[in-house]
Amino acid sequence: MTTRVVMADDHARMRATVRQALEDGGCEVVAEGATAAEAVALSIEHEPDVALLDIHMPGGGIRAAAEIYRALPEVAVVMLTQSVDEDDLFDALRAGASGYLLKDADPATLCDSLRSVLAGDGALSPRLVARVLDEFRAPSKRRLGRKSPAAGRLSAREWEVMQLLGQGLTTEDVASRLFLSPTTIRVHISTVLKKLRVTDRESALRLLRGD
Repeated sequence: MTTRVVMADDHARMRATVRQALEDGGCEVVAEGATAAEAVALSIEHEPDVALLDIHMPGGGIRAAAEIYRALPEVAVVMLTQSVDEDDLFDALRAGASGYLLKDADPATLCDSLRSVLAGDGALSPRLVARVLDEFRAPSKRRLGRKSPAAGRLSAREWEVMQLLGQGLTTEDVASRLFLSPTTIRVHISTVLKKLRVTDRESALRLLRGD
């Protein structure tokens, strides 16, 4: 079965190159756009197998990824970008992306990478694998213990907020990552403090880490 793709990138020459690579690999490009808004609209219209998105197109590829993931959870979202920035990588994965591929990769492998995602595998450029491992290993980014007794009192969203705060992000940073307002994040934090019966964020984080 042919893999149907909606692609979005604000550079026409890049779109043409990617389209050629996809078609050479046996994929079908059913629509292409240049902005985040177009990526979302085209994905909703065509319901492709894969939405292939640039990160830094107008409107933001990560925001488009989050909207597509929410509206069409059956559509696999894959980022195709030049960015090796860690924030872009992790923001994309948090937004629901199933893959993060670099534009300098061999074009001949692109369609196979998308098929791998549809088969249930992730797609991550090899040079970025170490970044993901470091994120989990770095002592300065020690993650919270999901099995701690305190963790069981939190909702999934509250847990996600506390995870990000535990990585040193500010309230505004967390709001941006989760596509929520700072006020909403503060409400979640307040609820967590009440559930854990503590008076400040650091005390809550210590409980969740099991310190």
